[in-house]
Amino acid sequence: MPAIRLHLNNLHALIIRDMMTRFGRNNLGFIWTILEPMILCTGVMTIWSLIHDSVIRGIPIISFVLTGYMPLTLWRHMTNPLVRVISNNAGLLYHTYLTHLDIVIARQVLEFLSSTAALVLIYLILLSLGLAEPVQDMGLLLAAWLLIGWFHSGIGLIIAALTEKYERAEKFVGPANYLALPISGVFFMVDWLPSNAQRLIAWNPTIHGFEMFRAGFFGESVATHYDPLYLGLWSLALTVIGIAAVQSARDHVHA
Repeated sequence: MPAIRLHLNNLHALIIRDMMTRFGRNNLGFIWTILEPMILCTGVMTIWSLIHDSVIRGIPIISFVLTGYMPLTLWRHMTNPLVRVISNNAGLLYHTYLTHLDIVIARQVLEFLSSTAALVLIYLILLSLGLAEPVQDMGLLLAAWLLIGWFHSGIGLIIAALTEKYERAEKFVGPANYLALPISGVFFMVDWLPSNAQRLIAWNPTIHGFEMFRAGFFGESVATHYDPLYLGLWSLALTVIGIAAVQSARDHVHA
């Protein structure tokens, strides 16, 4: 218990420090952790609403964009900020009770919480304006959101380790995310694809997160295809690999 309490205290202190460092000590700085993903999603929804019909394959365009770009925002925030996150905070390792893993997890918790707050606020705003419908299965939607966060936190751990061990690795993080985007499920649903393509795309674990999230949001009115166990096993494997990778990267970080 004392060890767990120590790590929780470390995480709390590191999260507060990250917020201070990135956004300043004024109130707007803290609010910006939520406004930043909100602005991205709002901008995308506005553009899509202007260039597409109000309904796409029976789904309101704003809700479709919301259920695609908010998980995408979580994906981006759980991976991109992890590039060389340990080296960028290496001075903290002067405190012997802090670990490399504490630094990585603290950043991921901050990103997850800010993305979650942004999702809640933008949904409530759209719901109050009559631009989005009520969530049909809140439990399923929440489970999907947690699984998506867990999956990409595992990838984030690996990114944190690789960018410490190999200087050039950070150059590939952005391109890799962009290459994965077209087959991620942001822009389409599995049911829209031919049967052969559906079986093929099901191998991609990110598809299951987006489909599950939309299943929770739209309910049975929309056909979805997902396997939470498959996504959970991927998430577990990536987490185990990621933790081991961060531990092995310690010798490449100098405080």
